[in-house]
Amino acid sequence: MLKSFSLEGNVAVVTGATRGIGQEMALALAEAGADIALLQRNMEQEETKKQIENLGRRCVIIACDLDNHEQVKQAIPSVVDHFGKIDILVNNAGIQRRSPAVDFSESDWDDVMNVNLKSVWLLAQQAGKYMVQQKSGKIINVASLNSFQGGINIPAYASAKGGVAQLTKALANEWAQHHVNVNAIVPGYIATDMNEALIQDETRSRQILERIPAGRWGKPEDFKGTVVYLASGASNYVHGHLLAVDGGWMGR
Repeated sequence: MLKSFSLEGNVAVVTGATRGIGQEMALALAEAGADIALLQRNMEQEETKKQIENLGRRCVIIACDLDNHEQVKQAIPSVVDHFGKIDILVNNAGIQRRSPAVDFSESDWDDVMNVNLKSVWLLAQQAGKYMVQQKSGKIINVASLNSFQGGINIPAYASAKGGVAQLTKALANEWAQHHVNVNAIVPGYIATDMNEALIQDETRSRQILERIPAGRWGKPEDFKGTVVYLASGASNYVHGHLLAVDGGWMGR
C-alpha cells in the first residue's frame, strides 16, 4: 500500500517554497522521492534547495517572478528542458494586501490578482499541455478558507482565492479524462509570515483560536502528508476536490 504514495522518478514544480508551507511541501515531495524545481524570484535563497539535495534528490531553481507573466509562461518549458518532463505542479505562492474595501487601491488589487490567480492559471495551463500529452500528471493549487468566506479587509485576496477554487474545478473537468488530477489544498489559519498581522492582533487572534476545533493555529509541517497524497497515485480517483487542512474550521 505504501508504494502508492511513492513519488520515485517524478519531477515536481513548487512555487513559494523559500519558507513556510511551500518549503515544507517541497521537502515532503522530495522525501517521497521526487526531484524538485523551485520557481522563485530571489535566486540567492538556496536553503530549500540545499535541504532537498541533502535528501539525495535533484533540485534546480528557476528564476520566476510571478508578477512577470512572460517569465511565468517560460517557467514550465524551462523545467522540462532541465528534467525532460513534469509530473507534479504545486501552485503555492501567494501575496496578501489588507485594507478596507473603500480604500483598497487598484494597484494592490492588480498585484494580488496577478500573483494569486493569473500566475496560477498560466502555470497550470503550461503544465497541462505536457501532462495531457503524456496522459498523466498532478496539479495541486493552494486555495484558502477565503475561497468560501469573504474575510475582512481582503477583497482582492478573497476574490483571487475564490477564483483558484473554481479554476481547480474547471481544469479537473477538462483534464480528468486525460488522467491529469487537478485538486486544491485549503489551508486554515496557519502560523506563517502572511498571517503575522492577525497573530499580532490580540483580539482577532483570540477570536480565531476560539473557533478552531483543534485548539491551535496550524503549522507548515501539517501539509506534508496532504501534498504527498494529492501528488501520488494514492489520489488517482480524486478530481476537482478542495481538501481543507484547517483544524476543523470549515466543519464547525
